[in-house]
Amino acid sequence: MKLLKIKNLKFTIRHPRFISAALLIMCSMTLMAQDNLAVQDSQVEPPQSMDSLAQSEVKQAFKRIKLDGIAAVVGDYVILESDIEKTLIDLKSQGVSDQDVNRCQLLGKLMEDRLFAHQAVQDSVLISDDEIAAIGERQLQQLVSQAGSLDRVLKVYKKEDEESFRQELYKINKLRMLSERMQAKIVEEIEITPEEVRQFFNDIPKEERPVFGAELEISQIVKTPKAPEEEKQKVIDKLKELKADVEDNNASFSVKAILYSQDPGSKSKGGFYSMTRETPFVKEFKDVAFSLQEGEISEPFETPFGYHIIYIEKIRGQELDLRHILMVPEVPSSAVKEAIDELKDIKKKIEEGAFTFAEAALNFSDEKETKFDGGVLRNPTNYDSRFELTKMDPSLYKQVSNLNDNEISSPIEEPDPRGGQTKYKILKISNRYDEHTADFARDYMKIQELAKTEKQLKAINAWRATHIEDTYISVSKSNRDCDFANNWVKE
Repeated sequence: MKLLKIKNLKFTIRHPRFISAALLIMCSMTLMAQDNLAVQDSQVEPPQSMDSLAQSEVKQAFKRIKLDGIAAVVGDYVILESDIEKTLIDLKSQGVSDQDVNRCQLLGKLMEDRLFAHQAVQDSVLISDDEIAAIGERQLQQLVSQAGSLDRVLKVYKKEDEESFRQELYKINKLRMLSERMQAKIVEEIEITPEEVRQFFNDIPKEERPVFGAELEISQIVKTPKAPEEEKQKVIDKLKELKADVEDNNASFSVKAILYSQDPGSKSKGGFYSMTRETPFVKEFKDVAFSLQEGEISEPFETPFGYHIIYIEKIRGQELDLRHILMVPEVPSSAVKEAIDELKDIKKKIEEGAFTFAEAALNFSDEKETKFDGGVLRNPTNYDSRFELTKMDPSLYKQVSNLNDNEISSPIEEPDPRGGQTKYKILKISNRYDEHTADFARDYMKIQELAKTEKQLKAINAWRATHIEDTYISVSKSNRDCDFANNWVKE
């Protein structure tokens, strides 16, 4: 039934989040178990179809692995019994009940991840060491923040020093990223036509159609205080100085980025990014990046975030490894006051009826992405104009939660989390939609998203079924009675 399909879609989207929340702990324990636990009967044997030499090599590999019992092997990856148990405990500690996920389901999910990662390696899906290390750095910082100190983190994860823990994070994140990249590769060319969306919706019985939560449509007018020309020139001159020091004196671009860059997303990793033409960077940044040769440093250039220089570290086909330095010109307090006063004046004139909010957005807003659409904000998850209350970004919800319909807020300060210039804005709730059963015209974007997700899942399921047959997979005797969703236990 179509209702079951929708529930399965939600389960597929929801449960990886539960599992991912514990993946760091589980994978860490996996790697430690492989190093520290005593050998027992693995109950996993190479398939008889393998020649005697291959069987011997696999058996010897198993003997070299110190473990508490192998639950399954997928390609080059081993899953331990302790992985499953520890992950179940971690999930339960986060409030996931036994009804949401059981041991066999979790083993199936772990096997899926390793199947994708194994094939990613076979297909030469590339992930740079710097990209993996940068993610590990952010995770470590978050763990230290939560635990209060690095020593407490190391104690929880039973690691003797920071370096061994970083190496562990590297292995964990590499497996996860390989799995994610492989799945993205499988569905990257899948599109959905309006007719397919209509057919998907019509196949759902009326009494089983999904219910969408209460939503808001929000509009805004933005003013960005401008830095004076002399401040811009200071930044340009400083970037030219850094560029010259790297080129003429062999100074480290990475160190310069750590010292001077104002981009919080890359500063700690020496300004590093890995990108393709599809990576969601602003056009100005991509245009410069893809115009450079390997080893070349750009001249200073401007984007909406400030001024940059880019150093191309490596070119791999259509993918670039680069480092950049972002510097933002200082904005004087007088310019900030001017922007706030202008927003107050715009708000007053709208309330007096001099023009509508949409007209004011078109004529006065500094934000190109919204001004030509009446100031309407777009949901970044699906580019729809509606924001579901239960899924709204907390900072945005805080800004609009006390607004009445058609009321205009006072000017609100909005620092750019990506390191760009601080903006100021006024907000208005343009429309409010109560909780309702899905309607094709009214909820087309959401229905399109569900239809596309179902099509992607079908493609992944078909890929998985094919590659399960083609990949060496062995499940221990104790787990062969599991009612897996996939044919992991081969006859």
